[in-house]
Amino acid sequence: MAAKASPTPTPRNAAGFADWVAGFRARAAARGVDATTLNAAFDDAEYLPRVVELDNRQPEFNRAIWDYLDTAVSATRVTNGRAKLAAHRSAADDAERRYGVPGNIITAIWGMESNYGANFGHYETIDALATLGYDGRRQSFAENQLYAAMKILSNGDIPRDRMRGSWAGAMGNTQFIPTSFVAYAVDADGDGRRDIWGSIPDTMASTANYLAKNGWRAGQSWGREVRLPADFDYSQADGDTRQSSAAWATAGVRPIDDRSLPDLANAGILAPAGAAGPAFMVGHNYRVILRYNNATAYALGVALLSDRIDGEPGVQAAWPRDTAVLSNSQTRALQRQLNALGYGAGTPDGIMGPNTRSALRRFQRDRGLPADGFATQDLLQAVTEAAGRTY
Repeated sequence: MAAKASPTPTPRNAAGFADWVAGFRARAAARGVDATTLNAAFDDAEYLPRVVELDNRQPEFNRAIWDYLDTAVSATRVTNGRAKLAAHRSAADDAERRYGVPGNIITAIWGMESNYGANFGHYETIDALATLGYDGRRQSFAENQLYAAMKILSNGDIPRDRMRGSWAGAMGNTQFIPTSFVAYAVDADGDGRRDIWGSIPDTMASTANYLAKNGWRAGQSWGREVRLPADFDYSQADGDTRQSSAAWATAGVRPIDDRSLPDLANAGILAPAGAAGPAFMVGHNYRVILRYNNATAYALGVALLSDRIDGEPGVQAAWPRDTAVLSNSQTRALQRQLNALGYGAGTPDGIMGPNTRSALRRFQRDRGLPADGFATQDLLQAVTEAAGRTY
């Protein structure tokens, strides 16, 4: 077996972990997992302290979306993506014919998830998930993933020491968690195994199958960058206010360049950096990308990278790069003060979720500001002053 990814655990952790593993093995056996699979999975299982450390870590400083996209859609990643797609065009075309998902979208997810296989993680998945199960904070998730991992081992798709990925259990080139692997992984190269680690045909087909099963509409655009009218109501730029692209055009939404608006039946508008930044019209397929990773920055990263791989231009409007985003502690202060003002931002957790954005939009609207829900230092100061406090 290959060398493990973490130091040897302390005796105290080793003893507790061994007890937890023994209990899980008994539960798995009761569910019908065979002894051969259990032995292969757990005879050499190790506790990984680094996994617990990473699971408990919450960065204090949030990353601005433009900084995220600078990395996600860097010139190097675009160049490498074009080269990877060209090198594996046959596999990509086969996946598109079978599932209706374009090769540039599949390749963009590959680039986002593992930098085209350069970094899909070195943690042995069984060890990482068992550690998370033992730690207890995400026990239900970890146990469900371990049961799925048992199916993967039992099926012979990958040996234990090659079942590697992130500390959180996401595996292979496009970072499937085990339950996603069981549901969507495909043997596209016909070798009898579903291998998203070493087989690019399997990787591409599995990723396309994931998107197709989650509702991808063949032949439809994800969306496009747009220009909003001066009097646009930014409370509608939440992605959830949806109408046809023709209706948005009637409301004054225009293409950013000489390309027409995409033909979308249920399009939303996103302004992820507020009224001072770029805007995007997004459709059904953008929302399917969110099923892969439910974060606006991630979905835009995939969408914009796929466009660049396909030869289209990048974001054309300027990002407000001189605007400082809030840290987690500042976001918690904003949430507390919005709550004190009666705007209902929810539990102060330092995360700019939909409740906080909605509360911030109501505050902005009441003060005659563009209701874009984009938290800035100036807005924090305004909310602080309104609440009669000094931040």
